[in-house]
Amino acid sequence: MNEPSTSSAYAASLDYLFARVTGAWKMGLERTTELLSLLGDPHTRVPAFHVAGTNGKGSVVSTIEALLREQGLRVGKYTSPHLIDFRERIAVNGVPIREEDVVGFIERWTPDVERLGATFFEATTAMAFDHFVRERVDVAVIEVGLGGRLDSTNVITPVAAGISSIGLDHVQYLGDTLEQIAREKAGIFKHGVPAVIGESDPALRDFLANLARGAGAAPVRVVADAWAVSGISVALDGTRFTLRADGRTRELRTPLIGRHQAMNAATALAMLECAGAPYSAAVIDPERALARVRIAGRFQSVGSIIFDVAHNPAGCEVLCETLRAVRPARPLTCLMTALRDKDWRSMMMTLAPLVDRFVLASPPSVPTDRAWALSEALAFALDSGWTATAEPDFDRALADAREGGGTTLITGSFHTVGDAMARLQVSPLAS
Repeated sequence: MNEPSTSSAYAASLDYLFARVTGAWKMGLERTTELLSLLGDPHTRVPAFHVAGTNGKGSVVSTIEALLREQGLRVGKYTSPHLIDFRERIAVNGVPIREEDVVGFIERWTPDVERLGATFFEATTAMAFDHFVRERVDVAVIEVGLGGRLDSTNVITPVAAGISSIGLDHVQYLGDTLEQIAREKAGIFKHGVPAVIGESDPALRDFLANLARGAGAAPVRVVADAWAVSGISVALDGTRFTLRADGRTRELRTPLIGRHQAMNAATALAMLECAGAPYSAAVIDPERALARVRIAGRFQSVGSIIFDVAHNPAGCEVLCETLRAVRPARPLTCLMTALRDKDWRSMMMTLAPLVDRFVLASPPSVPTDRAWALSEALAFALDSGWTATAEPDFDRALADAREGGGTTLITGSFHTVGDAMARLQVSPLAS
């Protein structure tokens, strides 16, 4: 009997991993800790930056990665979720983990994953740290998956920990107030480790700073207090802003689009500065590195299409702020889906004043138990007086949304953006 091809083995490995995704989210660090112990504790052998946040954490992670790589460091990056291919989650210097490495990890560690009852994310987190050690990275940038305190990534003692923003999301796991959610995310702050807070709301950032001090973090850096961000201008080629710190003024540009991206860039720079040598060297002349920042699906403009993974009301508010700034060609048609557990009504209400027409859909990659009720979403839109149609066939929905000229906005979840990118042959890994 012939051995299966790498791609067949890879597909089988992913089937196994995704079978570890269950309806009930398992919180806690004990399974991840035990699995990593069997692997030789790779998470203790790689210096790492740790980034949490409701929105913006992916942008901060990608900015830190670009700044570190510009210094000649070999950088691992662990993010979630992916848009098209699982391998997007684990990369070294921008190169995703090889299919055969995914296969090898699953084949070797399946018995222990089964015995421990490890979840998809716990097994994937262990795979990431194992890969980074095998690839001899100099430093890793780790994005929190959910919350912070009990997230699988919180097994590390980082060189710096940062929080980008706080918003209402995953309330069934993290709490239904901003303070409760902030407390969970602040769980990544640790004794003696620099803590950086990028939150813009004064009350929330003070609350986070107090939590950081209570955890013994040092120093505690509130970006808005230490770094003056001004002169922000937003266009389809990126975001320009003025950054003042330590008596120095710099005019900077990030290719990431939106006023919030100025604060995300400042948060990344603050984390590097607080981490000290050799990482702080990236803060001296960040211009070239910032120009190389890439992250798919964050107000990403491709021709007449805008992809944005906004998946909660706060994300949609930021998306609308950016739409107002860049003023894309009209009519603006929004191809939208959302997960059942999101506040999709508030999301649609936020988008509606800027959208000429909604096309509501069901992406094929959404698990059935997490998909929104399309008929319910359509009824809500029509009852609200908006122009809207619903199309359960995603390919037809995509074709419909692109008709009529103007601009097509694709948003509502990572699934929406990823499924559309796959069909339009837009690679999330393109540089």
